[in-house]
Amino acid sequence: METFVFIFSFSALGILYAMNTIPEFQEPYVILEIGVAVLVIVFLFYFLITRGNPPKDLLFFVYFKTNERISMCYTITGSGEPYLGTPYAIMMCYWDGIAHFIMYLVMISRITDRKAYRTIGLFWAGSLCANMSVFISGIVAGKYGSEIRPAFWLNFLFLLMPVWGAVTLFTRPKDRPLIGGYNAQHAQSMKLIWRPLDLILVVLLFGAIAFTILRGLVALDSPLEACSLYLRHYEPYLKDPVGYPRVMMLHLFFYGLPLLGAFVYGLLKPGCTWMTDWTIFFAGAMTQCQWAHIGASLHPRTASPFRIPGDAFWMVLAANLLYAVTPLLVAMRVYSNPYFFLKIAPFPGQTGLPNSEEKDTKYKEK
Repeated sequence: METFVFIFSFSALGILYAMNTIPEFQEPYVILEIGVAVLVIVFLFYFLITRGNPPKDLLFFVYFKTNERISMCYTITGSGEPYLGTPYAIMMCYWDGIAHFIMYLVMISRITDRKAYRTIGLFWAGSLCANMSVFISGIVAGKYGSEIRPAFWLNFLFLLMPVWGAVTLFTRPKDRPLIGGYNAQHAQSMKLIWRPLDLILVVLLFGAIAFTILRGLVALDSPLEACSLYLRHYEPYLKDPVGYPRVMMLHLFFYGLPLLGAFVYGLLKPGCTWMTDWTIFFAGAMTQCQWAHIGASLHPRTASPFRIPGDAFWMVLAANLLYAVTPLLVAMRVYSNPYFFLKIAPFPGQTGLPNSEEKDTKYKEK
């Protein structure tokens, strides 16, 4: 199935050629009609090829990757959505066309083979939720708010898709049990000082919290001297009039900050089963945000007054990369060794903990 999807995706080349060479295809309402037509045609294509063996999972049809195809079409034409020519939107489209495309192929393959895909699905949902929420808000709040074209309204469909996917995956039974025995008991009996990896992650999370607060206050036009110094000497891109960096910092301040604090709690308090899902979701969101933010701040289309100053370049780049990697490290730690985050419960009739380290453990790998 994924082979058909991959081959069919190249049909976008014909659409791109037509939209760039035929003047009539570059009118705003014509572009909207083409976008709707592409959605309908792609849906019918997947419906027909799966009619003989329809997937039981409705999320299959969410993953038919129309987002990056339509986004790339608009990026090339420019007249469909002019804000897609901004550095942030260009980096966003690169992420759509590469990272999201790979995720779609993997998820479609796993759904077709009746295999679990909860982890990559949550990562995708977090990534696309962050992608579209910042994109739509940035358009309205930035300098392109007065240049909204008809095709803009299609973006809300691509915002609803990952939201629906996230709600579905969060409410769906987990791929593996969340109950552990001996190993979970042993892991949860250790204080933080004896868990050096977790201790490092807590320190990194506190650093990410401080970084989020600083940049959030900058986005809120705080008069604090520290905010003024950071904006002037380190990341003037936060005030780029396109609006995307400002909106992203506010998203991270109001939504990412509570999650970072919750992850610190989850690394200190045993048995937080929600960590397995939320760390993956947030890692997807943060990776996409930082990819677009770092790439846009370095992009040649960004006006020179808003680029990272030369004397602070490596410091700012390192801080942003570490900020992006921290949620990924937390998610990898939770996923690879989840015993600290399991509920502890004995088997029916069992008294005390057994001597074996494995046979009483109800946790199992995917």
